[in-house]
Amino acid sequence: MELVVLDKNGKETGRKVTLDESIFEVQPNEHAVYLEVKQYLAAQRQGTHKSKERSELSGSTRKLHRQKGTGGSRKGDIKNPLFKGGARVFGPRPRDYRFKLNKSLKRLAKRSVLSQKLQDNNLKVLEDLKFEGPKTKEFIQVLSNLGLEGKKTLFVLGEANKFVYLSSRNLQQTKVLTHNEISSYDILKANEVVLFEGSVEKLQENLRK
Repeated sequence: MELVVLDKNGKETGRKVTLDESIFEVQPNEHAVYLEVKQYLAAQRQGTHKSKERSELSGSTRKLHRQKGTGGSRKGDIKNPLFKGGARVFGPRPRDYRFKLNKSLKRLAKRSVLSQKLQDNNLKVLEDLKFEGPKTKEFIQVLSNLGLEGKKTLFVLGEANKFVYLSSRNLQQTKVLTHNEISSYDILKANEVVLFEGSVEKLQENLRK
């Protein structure tokens, strides 16, 4: 399949890029996408939660009252989990939530979400932008020319471009990543995905492996 390359004014350049059918026209695998999104979100968790258990609380270990003869229930010390200010039973401990996924499954997930974006006509190819410095106003104009103002948009670079990144950094609905930084979560979260012309072949090369 071929897509027309657009310029920064939103006009057709006359050039076309060929999209690999094995990447952009696959049957989406929902479970693979679910697993990669789950892995991505799990990796964002700090995992620093902690509550004190009975042995970690400061306080007297004296028995509150004698075992028998009071008419009340039997009780140990004040750190009993049943009491206000007492310990937590099986409370959270610091842990790392990250888990491993096979590279082949992650590639399948990315192929699935890219295919869905293309199927929904939410994928565009844009010629590489050449800014001489951070130009947020110019970047906003590019968004307007492409009809992407107010839409969550993911731009995919072929290689790191400091000025494009800095030009978009202050725009809340816009995210710029290189072809090897994107995840299925980033693609799913965006309403529109814009591939820079120089990123297409590199992205396809990554996802063919």
